[in-house]
Amino acid sequence: MQQNSKEIQKRYEGFLQTPFLWTTTLHGLKPFLCAPKFTKINLEIDENQRLGKYIERFVSFEFQQQESINIIAENIQIQQDKLTLGELDCLLYKDSKPYHIEIVYKFYLYDATVGTTEIAHWIGPNRKDSLQEKITKLSQKQLPLLYSKEATSYLKTLGLDNTQWEQQVYFKAQLFVPLDSKLPEFKLLNEDCVVGFYAKTTQLKRYQKAKFYIPNKKDWLLILHPQVSWISYEDFMQKAVEYEHQKYAPLCWLKSETGELQKFFLVWWDTA
Repeated sequence: MQQNSKEIQKRYEGFLQTPFLWTTTLHGLKPFLCAPKFTKINLEIDENQRLGKYIERFVSFEFQQQESINIIAENIQIQQDKLTLGELDCLLYKDSKPYHIEIVYKFYLYDATVGTTEIAHWIGPNRKDSLQEKITKLSQKQLPLLYSKEATSYLKTLGLDNTQWEQQVYFKAQLFVPLDSKLPEFKLLNEDCVVGFYAKTTQLKRYQKAKFYIPNKKDWLLILHPQVSWISYEDFMQKAVEYEHQKYAPLCWLKSETGELQKFFLVWWDTA
């Protein structure tokens, strides 16, 4: 159990150090920003939760450490005739002002062949989602849910008036660019979110003398460090073939001959 608490602490610190994806209003979405406060985390957390819910627990704990923040309600299910319309992530007061906060933590890869805008170029590691889609969902579904008839009546049962709440988005991300590419131009998004590269197996031949590590998904949050069970290039390539067949892109770590650590996504799809 002690080891588990250490793992949770490392993940929490990695989460705290992840930058916000934007710091001024983007497409009408105002960022909810708070400075990280590094404390020992004391949290009962279900290791079987999917990563998104796991991170919501971290955000909740982070908010509780802020003297200016008072959480009113979290994970509010809005239903219509037993059908769930959606969820309001967090209602809180900050400096006595009411906010509705939607919480997002994402991993995006830059693909210049997708779309024509800075936002559209960022896609999920398995090409199943994109930053553009998430922004659209936030703008058209998740934030408007607060003003739905069902949310209005439910919040009244809590003694809350939904017309008072300012809506903001807590959006952190890790960004990855193609191997050997220059950084794309950042005008709207935070360049500090770039933490690594992505590549196909055929592009990794230069790293035959390097060591590799494939963390589990919760450990995607971690800051790079050398104390892990590294495997050889040959062993890594065997696993890489399996992931390619599954059409799954894992996040991986790489330790070069000189000891330099890098984080990257191994992708199965053709890169530009």
